[in-house]
Amino acid sequence: MEQPTRPPAPTASVPARRVLFLCTHNSARSQIAEGLARSIAPEGAEVWSAGTSPGAVHPLAIEVMKEIGIDLSGHRSKKLDETPWREADTVVTLCAEAAESCPVIGGNVRRLHWPLPDPGRAPESERLTAFRTVRDELKWRVSSLWPGGD
Repeated sequence: MEQPTRPPAPTASVPARRVLFLCTHNSARSQIAEGLARSIAPEGAEVWSAGTSPGAVHPLAIEVMKEIGIDLSGHRSKKLDETPWREADTVVTLCAEAAESCPVIGGNVRRLHWPLPDPGRAPESERLTAFRTVRDELKWRVSSLWPGGD
């Protein structure tokens, strides 16, 4: 019998209002996090994603999000300066490289580091499963930014 699931603990007592998800290529993890966040963030919250060296949105990121009813097909990889990152109250880095190259942010900005493996680097036979695993992990983590939401 399956154990009942519980929502993750909130990341802070004040919900995020302006969130940036940052990864190296802005192709998978940060795009998935942005899509999830946009689907659950309360009205008025702003969500962005960017990369320190952006590439292209990975087709499997689009595919696994479509499986749960979130459309990333219109997303594109963006450079950090293409977002209003200086306005963020929460910056979430999703890989070690992004954490190291993250710009200096103010002391009043909540900084979270969720170092998840790059699903695009999984062996081809395991890649789709790797994307689903990262998506499901991010669903839990992103929900902790807005406690009490869905």
